[in-house]
Amino acid sequence: MRLRNELKPIPLLISFFVIVAIVLVIASVEEFYEGLKGAITLIVSADPEIMEVTLRSIYVSGTATALAIIWSVPTGLIIGLGSFVGKDFVKSIFNALLGMPTVALGLILYLLLSSSGPLGFLDLFINPLGVALGQAILITPIMISFTVSAVEAVEPEIKDLAKTLGASEVEAAFAVLKESTSSVALAVMGSFNRAIAELGVAFMIGHNVRGSTRVLTTAIAMETGRGEISLSIALATILLAIVLTISLLTNLLQRRFR
Repeated sequence: MRLRNELKPIPLLISFFVIVAIVLVIASVEEFYEGLKGAITLIVSADPEIMEVTLRSIYVSGTATALAIIWSVPTGLIIGLGSFVGKDFVKSIFNALLGMPTVALGLILYLLLSSSGPLGFLDLFINPLGVALGQAILITPIMISFTVSAVEAVEPEIKDLAKTLGASEVEAAFAVLKESTSSVALAVMGSFNRAIAELGVAFMIGHNVRGSTRVLTTAIAMETGRGEISLSIALATILLAIVLTISLLTNLLQRRFR
């Protein structure tokens, strides 16, 4: 009997916490709904600030992807076609760097590029080009690893055939690259998605300066902290739309070449 009396408050406590949880969920849903309405209004009206941040994000991440292509694709081609001691070790390093924390890379670049750093004379700190360079470094392992896999998947006979027809080593390498174009393109598109969705490098190098280095991810973080839920949702919606569009195009491209 005493045990039953001691257990009576437990259902009451559970009921209390369930009610509190329901109230919190309803409040959060209502807040999200109001924020979503405001976000739709901002997007439909083509709010100048949103458009500016969106275009800058595409420009910065597009520049980062272009920079990464310059050194990543040739490096991936050399590793993929090469036969040298330590090849597997080199590949494992780039594979390990795929999960590099963006904040850690941002800190390293901050120490290098800030005014007191050894590369401060380059004036890349709090600069869109500096953010693009940081993002390019971030996506380099992705592009190299995927390019290596794409090149190694090409039949070796293609390179041998090109050499038989009188092609040089460089020309034979380009023949292999041509055969793996679709896979390399997928690597490029995936790298762009990684760049535009990252926050650590953009914030630590760009410092989220309005009209200069503010991009979608840093703007979302800032506006959420300020309680501007509508603007945050609008920016997040645009970011998700860009990432999902690129992902959809990647899947369509992959199916087509299959």
